[in-house]
Amino acid sequence: MNKFESYDYLKVTVEETRLSHYIDGYECFGWKLDPNIPLEVNGAKAVVHFKRSRAILNKVELTRLQSHFEACQRDLEALEGSAVSLATSAGIGAGILGCAFVAGAVFAVTAETPIIWLMILLAIPGFILWGAAYPIYKYVKMKRMEKVEPLMEAKIDESEEVCKKGHALL
Repeated sequence: MNKFESYDYLKVTVEETRLSHYIDGYECFGWKLDPNIPLEVNGAKAVVHFKRSRAILNKVELTRLQSHFEACQRDLEALEGSAVSLATSAGIGAGILGCAFVAGAVFAVTAETPIIWLMILLAIPGFILWGAAYPIYKYVKMKRMEKVEPLMEAKIDESEEVCKKGHALL
């Protein structure tokens, strides 16, 4: 005769690029992929359904460690996002500054008496800033990632330690 077993269920929405990290991590806390519900991938996000036996031992400690793991994953996402957001701001700032220079050049040439030398003087840095916006974005992102990379590695190590502790409790 089969033994009755009841389950806790968990639904997690994660970025598709971090999907494997979450699946591997949650397995360390007793969660298994629910075979009855397929993995849902919607663009850059994925919805994963897990289940875990309600009779699992050390449930309170596993839940605490799971919360710590989730916090580490959120910190990793925030660190990655900080590099992109700073770089985006720098690139957009360069583009807007370029627009201001070009606008000044347009006003100089459309004045009642066109000031050609001022138009040229303002247009050149405007076009340079427009062209430099993407390289500025890439440069700032690269520099920010150099600063963030050690912090991300530390968070990954912390997450790994939490998973080891959780796995030891199973």
